[in-house]
This record gives sequence, structure tokens and C-alpha cells, in this order.
Amino acid sequence: MVWKREQRPGGHAGGGVGTRRFVRALPALMIFGGLVFDAFTPPVFTAIPLFVAAPLIAAPFFSLSSTVCTGVASTLAVIALRLSSSTLPEVVPLIELLTLATVSVLAVVINAVVRRGNEQLASARVIAETAMRAVLPKPAERIGGLHVAARYVAAQADEFVGGDLFAVTDTPYGVRLVVGDVRGKGLEAVGTVAVVIGAFREAAEQESSLAGVARRLERALAREEARRGGLDVLEGFITAVLAEIPSGLSRVRIVNRGHPEPILLHPDGALEVLRPTEPALPLGMDLGAWPQRTDEWDLPAGATLLLYTDGLSEARNAEGVFYDPADRLRGRIFPGPEELLSALTDDVRLHTGGETTDDMALLAVMCPAERQPDRRRTVRIVGLEEA
Repeated sequence: MVWKREQRPGGHAGGGVGTRRFVRALPALMIFGGLVFDAFTPPVFTAIPLFVAAPLIAAPFFSLSSTVCTGVASTLAVIALRLSSSTLPEVVPLIELLTLATVSVLAVVINAVVRRGNEQLASARVIAETAMRAVLPKPAERIGGLHVAARYVAAQADEFVGGDLFAVTDTPYGVRLVVGDVRGKGLEAVGTVAVVIGAFREAAEQESSLAGVARRLERALAREEARRGGLDVLEGFITAVLAEIPSGLSRVRIVNRGHPEPILLHPDGALEVLRPTEPALPLGMDLGAWPQRTDEWDLPAGATLLLYTDGLSEARNAEGVFYDPADRLRGRIFPGPEELLSALTDDVRLHTGGETTDDMALLAVMCPAERQPDRRRTVRIVGLEEA
């Protein structure tokens, strides 16, 4: 079975690349347009605004040397035009050259400011992502006899990191998992993620029921709210799904608190969306006690449980169409959870043209079939053009 990549008409996946190429070519187009304008219009008209715009456009997008070269090219083009018309010694052409030189120097200053700002943003992002990796370590490939894979995909956006989280732990009650989404971004969200992950690991070991684990998370969030002096109810909530796979039982138990429904992929390509029998509010909304309803489903050997945050299901293409993981995965068979997540992230990137606006956390757990090796790599994942 192959994972077929969708190719949209017009090659939209490369839309971002096309835009970058246009921006890179724009200063040269400005200079060329100025030359053409000056050559085919009466002397009373001037193309100096086009020559002035070229280094200003280059400043925030080009390197320092390229910005300088653009300014020099604009200046030389104006000098050549005025020499060809024998008007260089006149007052107006000299003022034009002085204006162009001043703007070129300003473009160099803008370039230096932008580069410094980019370096600071990059440094802050590295710090935030390092903190995120510290509180959100990648789980082992085998936990409690299950094959496990996890992926955190940061969006290419102005924010550094989000509040998506996942954790897997082997407990006396079986393997327990959590995937959640803390509302907010940056280091504040990372701090909340640390609180939730710490509370989950402790509660998963001590609580005999999944509902008890959810209640412990609620109490941990309430303590964090009190410590911070009261979080806004609309800012402090967390959507989460808790799962439990008891040892020796082909069952999965789930408590869903306002989170996207997990997906169960069967070994024959069939698929189930694990919807809760009773919807529940997210954790930490402080709207009174909420019943912790636990649902159960069969988990046959060879099946894979996929949990994810809304960064996956709310990823949109240029037409505003949301990515539907259930629709894309139905009928597919993957060698293991790692291959599933790799194919899934590639397909989302293709769907959005590489421009996602929200982080996403993915967690896949496979219940291995009898005599199945640790990792099966017999099924290739290829593009549509290779199928």
C-alpha cells in the first residue's frame, strides 16, 4: 500500500517559493523598468522613484552586500541615463543622484536593523524550543510492549512555540497517554505544559482510573492558577485526551476533554474516529465539576492509535479547506507509527503549501501483532507520481 500525495492543479505547493522568487527579482525589475520608462517617455517625466525603490525593497530581504550592490546599480543606471542625455551637470540630475545616494545609505541601515532583529528572534526561538524539548522529551520507541512514535511540528509563524503536549508512560494499570493543547504561545505556555506533564506522570502512576488522572490534572491547573494570581478563564483552559491501554487487554480507554477525536487505524486499512459518547469541556475552565466519562474501544493486534492536536485538523490550504486526517488516512496501511507520522506531516505540508499557522503534536501507538518485529519497513511510502 502506498501513501499517495495529492497534487493540486497549478502546483500550489510551490506558491511560497514563487513569491520568494518574485521578491528576489523585484529590485532588478524596478531598475529595468526605470530604464525602459526613461527611454520611452519625454524628458519631462522621470523614473527616479523606481530607482529609489529598488534598494529600499532589497533592504529587508537581501544580504548586506546585495543591498549595497542594488544601490550602486541604481546609481550607475541613473548616471548612465543622464550621461546619454548630456544632462548630468544640471541641477535636477545632481539632486536626483543625491537623493538616490541618501536612500541607498538608508537602505543599508535598514538592512542592518532587520538582520539584528532576525538574529534576536532566532535566538529567542532557540531558547524557547530548547525549553520545550526539556519539558517534552521524545518517548522511547517501545513502551509496555507497544510501538510508540511522537512528533512535535512547530509552525513557521511569528510565535516561537505553542502549548501542544504529549506524554506516554508505563504504569501498573497499563500504558497511559496524554495529548493536549494549552491555549497560548511562548514561554508562558511552556511553563503550563511542564505543569500538566508533571501532574500527568505522577497521577498516571497513582490513580487507578483514567477519570482519576483527569481530576488530578484539573487540581494541578487550579493550583497553577492560584500561583499565578488567577488566570483568565478563557486563557487558561487546556483541551486534552487521555488514553489507557491495559496490559494484556485488547482495549483502549479514553477520556476526551474538548480535544479532537483520536483515530484508530486497523491493520486492514479500516479506520474509526473515536468520538466520545458525551462531549466534555476542556480542562481548567473552572465552570464547576464535570463528569469524567470514560469510553472504551477494541484495540486489535496490529492496530495503531493516533492522537493529535488541532494544528493538524485545522491546517488549511489556499482555498481555506481544512485538512481531514480521517479522510486522508482511511484505507491506508503503514509499516509502523513512525512511518505513519512521517507520511502524515509530509501530506499536511503539501496540503498547506508549507505554510502552517499553528503547531501540532502527534502521537501514534501501535499494538504489535504476534511475531511482528520491532520495526517493519517493508512498505515504501512514495508519491503519486511514483505509484
